[in-house]
Amino acid sequence: MTTGLLGNRRAGPVSSAVSTAHLFELEGTPGLRASTMTESANGKRRLNTGERAAGEFPHTLPGIRTEVVLFDNSDQMVQTLGSHDEALRFVEEQFPAVNFHVRGNELSISGPASDVPRIMRLLHEVRGLVARGTVISPAVLQQLVALLRSQSLQNPVDVLTHDILSSRGKTIRPKTLNQKNYVDAIDANTVIFGIGPAGTGKTYLAMAKAVQALQQKEVSRIILTRPAVEAGERLGFLPGTLSDKIDPYLRPLYDALHDMMDPESIPRLMAAGTIEVAPLAYMRGRTLNDAFIILDEAQNTTPEQMKMFLTRLGFGSKMVVTGDVTQVDLPFGTRSGLRIVEEILQGIEDVNFTVLDSTDVVRHRLVGDIVRAYSLWDDVQRNRVKHSVAREKRGEHA
Repeated sequence: MTTGLLGNRRAGPVSSAVSTAHLFELEGTPGLRASTMTESANGKRRLNTGERAAGEFPHTLPGIRTEVVLFDNSDQMVQTLGSHDEALRFVEEQFPAVNFHVRGNELSISGPASDVPRIMRLLHEVRGLVARGTVISPAVLQQLVALLRSQSLQNPVDVLTHDILSSRGKTIRPKTLNQKNYVDAIDANTVIFGIGPAGTGKTYLAMAKAVQALQQKEVSRIILTRPAVEAGERLGFLPGTLSDKIDPYLRPLYDALHDMMDPESIPRLMAAGTIEVAPLAYMRGRTLNDAFIILDEAQNTTPEQMKMFLTRLGFGSKMVVTGDVTQVDLPFGTRSGLRIVEEILQGIEDVNFTVLDSTDVVRHRLVGDIVRAYSLWDDVQRNRVKHSVAREKRGEHA
């Protein structure tokens, strides 16, 4: 429950954990201080701040822990708690059994002893993000909470402030731990596979790394390619030249380029061959030196096409292959090259496979929910098939 700036709201049930009422210092967090509680003569716990006292709080109940955070000024408080207290509202939703009380530049937190330290850690990381210029929003907090729950050895602030590219006031950076691992894998390896569902940033981040490599003169050109396979539709009858028919397949790659580069420079770079966007079929017979090469929608390659593409690798080049093995649009009975390539290349040095999942979806919240729902449905269908086959082998009938 939050009082003060947020008004009064009803809190959820409080669990009975081991009682600890001591407030601890947040080390390495400038401007964010914790204070201690002492027993006063009237039997209430009083907040001691050194220079000033901020009022009284009731006795800490068994299983309840209370912490108080002091901010240097109101600006610092708004940066941490978010505009219109959006960030604080998000934290309250994540921890319904905890009470929050705002008074002046002070935030008191009281709730289950298991929850309060997690909130203090969250606020500590939020201050780290604020110090690096990150605007705190519910989306940023959601990413931060996911990182803390993952118990990764990586510092959440380092993950969420790892800038890849800045263009027209927009900064592109990983937003989840798996995305950060994916970006690190691109830096460390020559051939990288990014496998995951829609919305996980596998193509977008690869594009950002390609543009970064071109700008830093690590490569002399970018080559972007996709297999020209319809997603359940027949487009060959559409009017236009071959280029007109192929362009829709490549449009997502153009869109990403326009997000990351000056749109006026793209036609000039394409005319000079510095940036090339072409169907996968155009790669046959070539050796691609000194290039950053991205194969998108790789789930729609056959094993033969995948082998052809990978063997285009030349000196000074890097390859990133992205795809979603749950959305194969190949004709029925045709194997996907992306589904079997890991088994083939397993153990080869300088080849990396990074898998992203629904927790890495950075589109609308519903996209992640939809991906999870389809994944669960697919699991159910596979189990039904397995049980049906097993019954048939035993001579049983459904």
